[in-house]
Amino acid sequence: MTENTNPMESVFELQRQSMEQSREALEQTMLVPTRLGEATVDSLSSQESTQRNAVELQREAVLSLLDAVDDTVPGVQGSTDQVRGVVDDQYGALLDAHAELFENVTSSIEESVDSYDDASDDAIAALDELADSVMEAQAELEDQSVEATEQLEAQFAELQTQIEELQGQIQDVSGSTDTAES
Repeated sequence: MTENTNPMESVFELQRQSMEQSREALEQTMLVPTRLGEATVDSLSSQESTQRNAVELQREAVLSLLDAVDDTVPGVQGSTDQVRGVVDDQYGALLDAHAELFENVTSSIEESVDSYDDASDDAIAALDELADSVMEAQAELEDQSVEATEQLEAQFAELQTQIEELQGQIQDVSGSTDTAES
């Protein structure tokens, strides 16, 4: 903060700092949903991978079970091959649907985040313009207030000088009256 000799300047400086801090806090607050959306997208990616791995493990477990049945039960090879084909098809369809679901959800969240970003960028730009206008008006008010205060101080000093001069004249008159009476 600069060295201000006029208390009005200090008040206006504190007001400017408060308005700037409020503007920065509001801008940071407006960025929270964007960060939350980005974190959600990041977590969806790892969640998709984990779920995909779990489905693939289940698929491998079923296929291993069919292999064990083939190895231990004679004459079921044809039946297990048919079941194996159905299992492959069903798990393939499940994995495709799973990937599509996560792609759609991720895309939807990303679009929402982008839309919010655009809207918040516009809002922040409008806020910045408004804050700049308020700061300019506040600076003009400060100049006017400081000037008025300085003029008032000068008028007060002049009035005080006039009062002191009058007091001196009164004392001179009362001193000459006292001497004249004696």
